[in-house]
Amino acid sequence: MPPKQRRGEETTRRLLDAALAVHDEAGRDGFTVQAVVSASGVSLGSLYHHFGSVDGLAAALYARCMADLLDELVAPLERARTPRGGVRAVVTAYLRFVQEQPARARFVHASAYAGYLPAHAAAVAEAKEPRMARMSRWLAPHVRAGSIVDLPDPLTEMLLIGPVAELSRRWLAGADIDLAKAARVLPDRIWASLQR
Repeated sequence: MPPKQRRGEETTRRLLDAALAVHDEAGRDGFTVQAVVSASGVSLGSLYHHFGSVDGLAAALYARCMADLLDELVAPLERARTPRGGVRAVVTAYLRFVQEQPARARFVHASAYAGYLPAHAAAVAEAKEPRMARMSRWLAPHVRAGSIVDLPDPLTEMLLIGPVAELSRRWLAGADIDLAKAARVLPDRIWASLQR
């Protein structure tokens, strides 16, 4: 890799890492371009060069955090041999990610309906779609075999991910929720909603 490209990638990584740290420490209100530039040690001009705007930076961070989350879900899903085992794998992997990577999970959940995402939908889709396609490919033969209810992908995703995402959002916001108990109880309840 040429030195200039390596420096560009390092600058991008520093800005994204700093943005995540700023968001985790200061929350949405403290997530400002000045705070990120200060925390990263990177110039404002470099931030704009690499991301175009603070919204572009936030969208890139969302895409990175979402990709990390989906990678954690897809790997155990693809190893599962049964549809019920796949549901269990996704639910427990999601909860593990939230517990082990709360800053990334918090950013994903805080950004889910952010105004900057539509303007950067293509970049987010580039990170998200290949991973979602892997999940769909795993589910498809189970749907064809009649083990999983045949629904449009977004509805299947809501039944599979929706309950655990909402529970995680509440836990990240400070609700008194036992994630270990949730990991024991939710998979079978979610499986019941997807089972044909």
